[in-house]
Amino acid sequence: MELALQEAQAAAARGEVPVGAVIVAPDRSVLARAGNRTIELSDPTAHAEILAIRDACSATGAQRLEGCDLYVTLEPCPMCAGAISFARIRRLYFGAEDRKGGGVEHGARVFSHDTCHHAPDVYGGMSERASAELLQAFFKTKRG
Repeated sequence: MELALQEAQAAAARGEVPVGAVIVAPDRSVLARAGNRTIELSDPTAHAEILAIRDACSATGAQRLEGCDLYVTLEPCPMCAGAISFARIRRLYFGAEDRKGGGVEHGARVFSHDTCHHAPDVYGGMSERASAELLQAFFKTKRG
């Protein structure tokens, strides 16, 4: 989770919402790491999770990341939860919960639906305080 927090800090330094993600292979090697780049890339889908999934798939040459784990500093939104399901991520570890825009334990609860193709094991609250403080500090500066 420390690497995901580093990616979130780098995103904040770029003026992006500070969310970071890391994908770890079954052998515990890091396949990909990314931070939000929606502003930089002018792409509303350039969330940390999506970018990390794309990079990990490219690194493995596969469309699925079976056996891989995703660490992310914020509860994934519904779009990212859908991508996590389609990528067949084994385990999802996330930091801060997102009561407003989350798609895992809040909001859409993507993995809880019968129509969900694959639901990873989910572990929330990893480095929750550090993740939440980073987000709170970022939005405090944005709001004045």
